[in-house]
Amino acid sequence: MDIVLVTTIIASLFLVIAAADPLAARLRLPYSVILACLGMLIGVGAIFFLRTELTDALNPVAEAILGLPIRSNVFLYVFLPTLLFQVTLGVNPRRMMDDWVPILVLAVVAVVVATLAVGYALAYASALPLVACLLIGAIVSTTDPSAVVGIFRSISAPRRLSRIIEGESLLNDAAAIALFGLFMAFVMLGVPDPSFQDALAQFPVLIAGGAVVGWLTARIAVWLMALMARYELAVISVSVALPYLAYIGAEQSIGASGVIAVVAAGLTLNLTGPARLPPLIWTNLREVWDLLAHWAGALIFILAALLIPRLLEEVRAGDFVLIIVVIAAAVAARAVILFGLMPVLSLLKLSPVVERPYRVAILWGGLRGAVTLALALAVTESFRVPVEVKRLVGILATGFTLFTLLVQGTTLRWVIGRLGLDRLTPLDQALSNQVIAVALQTVRADVARTAENYELTRETVRSEAKRFAERLDRAVETAEEGAEIQDRDRITLGLIALAGAERDTILARFREQAISARLSEQILTEADRLIEAARSGGRTGYQRAARRSLRYGRAFRFAVLLNNRLRISRPLALMTADRFEVLLSQRLILRDLNGFIDGRIRRIHGKRVADLLHELLTRRQEAVETALEGLRLQYPGYAEELERRFIRRTALRLEEREYGMLREDGLIGAELHVSLMQDIATRRLREEQRPKLDVAVQKAELVRQFPLFADLDERSLRQLTRALRTRYVNEGDVILRKDSPARRVFFIASGAVELAVAGQTWRLGRGEMFGQMAILMQKPRRTAATAISSSTLLVLDEVRFRRLLKRSAGLQEAVRQSAKARGVKTDAFTIPALIDA
Repeated sequence: MDIVLVTTIIASLFLVIAAADPLAARLRLPYSVILACLGMLIGVGAIFFLRTELTDALNPVAEAILGLPIRSNVFLYVFLPTLLFQVTLGVNPRRMMDDWVPILVLAVVAVVVATLAVGYALAYASALPLVACLLIGAIVSTTDPSAVVGIFRSISAPRRLSRIIEGESLLNDAAAIALFGLFMAFVMLGVPDPSFQDALAQFPVLIAGGAVVGWLTARIAVWLMALMARYELAVISVSVALPYLAYIGAEQSIGASGVIAVVAAGLTLNLTGPARLPPLIWTNLREVWDLLAHWAGALIFILAALLIPRLLEEVRAGDFVLIIVVIAAAVAARAVILFGLMPVLSLLKLSPVVERPYRVAILWGGLRGAVTLALALAVTESFRVPVEVKRLVGILATGFTLFTLLVQGTTLRWVIGRLGLDRLTPLDQALSNQVIAVALQTVRADVARTAENYELTRETVRSEAKRFAERLDRAVETAEEGAEIQDRDRITLGLIALAGAERDTILARFREQAISARLSEQILTEADRLIEAARSGGRTGYQRAARRSLRYGRAFRFAVLLNNRLRISRPLALMTADRFEVLLSQRLILRDLNGFIDGRIRRIHGKRVADLLHELLTRRQEAVETALEGLRLQYPGYAEELERRFIRRTALRLEEREYGMLREDGLIGAELHVSLMQDIATRRLREEQRPKLDVAVQKAELVRQFPLFADLDERSLRQLTRALRTRYVNEGDVILRKDSPARRVFFIASGAVELAVAGQTWRLGRGEMFGQMAILMQKPRRTAATAISSSTLLVLDEVRFRRLLKRSAGLQEAVRQSAKARGVKTDAFTIPALIDA
């Protein structure tokens, strides 16, 4: 085939891609549907000109179009990794974990159920063997990421709905392709009745193997990117290679799922890349991938659509009945999962509730596209598949894909509208009216000043002012009509706006490089949770989400367990350092929000709501300060190191801005500006390295803070420091249980502990001890001890405690005082007697 002609055709397809975007906007149809229609028109036109006798001039072009090297491997190995990888870079993995159960149900269970439903329905309605029917079921069971994600983003669907659909489309390809490979092997071997045990046995290897390969490949790629962090094009080039190497490595090396490998690689880069790469390079990398995915998604639809006329050439009247059977079985299987299984999981508290309108939208949004056509094409390309099976696979897969695109795709926007998912809630509408009225008042004042500054003619100003005043009056009237909002709703609206302002402030601080990209993602996730919690639960939901953001999660508890039991301190040190930086960033961000309340919310919702939000914000600030103070007590000096780092990074940002202004004013040349920017980039790279936190070296400093040990000499303090063991406990952890053996004494370095005995409770804080009385009295413990906040404890065994008690008069006095506090008569014993007991 002439390379010039092929190049011309490919270039012309890019012109079609360019025309499809404005055409989709004008017709109010999904972009992917327009691309599919244009692709089919091109394919039909090529066949027409090749077979017509009207003219032969266009025959070479038609032959070139129909002869394009479009094979199934082109879709699976060239286009699919690009689309999947770009979607993983654009999602928020932490937010997606909130809906991981419905995502996995749709991505795995729904695929298996759809495969079985379509397979057995076809086996009943046709003469095909069961294995061929199950092969068709596997082909049509996967939703296409480029079709689904693009459509849901284009119609501004709710975030949670888009998140579930994106998660499903990312993962269901792996399950469908695994089933496809299994049944394809059975068809080629001529096995009429397959064993489902073989299919299920392969799933763990496919998924786990793909995840490991993707994670390992991404970690190597991130390491290379970090080495080349100063060279933007090199970093982007490594990112382009990553999904293809992960896909091919998983598929060809261990026979695992290439799709899962690409998803794992993309999520790993999404989570670790922002912390290892400069923010500007990371932003540009994301933009490059957006462009690559746009081209790949458009080309995959056009090229796949070119195949549709060819696949439908041998269609017969009876085939339409089978297409209807496939459609009915696939839709019914998806409905059973959405309206049968998922509500049951929600009732059993195994899954978050997915509202009914969301489930209807997910049902109708299960579009098929290029992936289904690519799998069907792989069957038609095989010489070992019977001819009739190849014909029906091509026709049924193509017919079902056309139904989802031309029927479901074109009506999806209407369905979303009928469900009310594209409309503002009454609260949001009321807020919109209030905001418009306030904003227009500000705009009117600004327009008046502009007209005065430019000395415009009075007639022009008067006519435009009249028009603007009419619009302002309508806005004020609309706002007053909705002014019957209850105070509770006004507070909810104010909290939503406050959480949104917090999110904007985080983004601004990230752009200014005041906070790292990795931690900004974590803080952004918490801000998103605040918005959703305020929207669903009002003030109570907002406060609950704010408290949750300060709690220690399961990962931190596991890190504490590793440190306490196995002396593996690195995970705890990393998470503690992250917590330090997050709390410092939150403290700065929350202080900025007071101005937003006074400048915006007070004007829209009034003084009462503004004062209440100030009060809630003050409580959050106090909680952050308390949590930060607890860490300061545990690790003195580390917060100051982070604050110095923040100041140095701020100074670099201001220095960079100053040089930019000097360059714009022409006071320095381009060469000098480039040199200065390189110097700043080098220094900024050094500042990106966060000070290391060693959780083990703080013990000596903690020991010196105890008044109990003030009378010990330096040698005794060193011996005591070596003897003490550091133990970290989280809020709610049980430290001592009633009737447990008395073998250790605990000193509270930071935090608080509650003791309970005989219906009475005591609370101990920093500098106090517990557990000593049971040792001295040589009796089983009658006291239970529970941490009521995250605490650092210093633990001493019984033998060393008795030795220490002999040398320290301060400790002896503390024992006497604690005995009195617990109602033990001190005249009933003497300290020396207890020591020698």
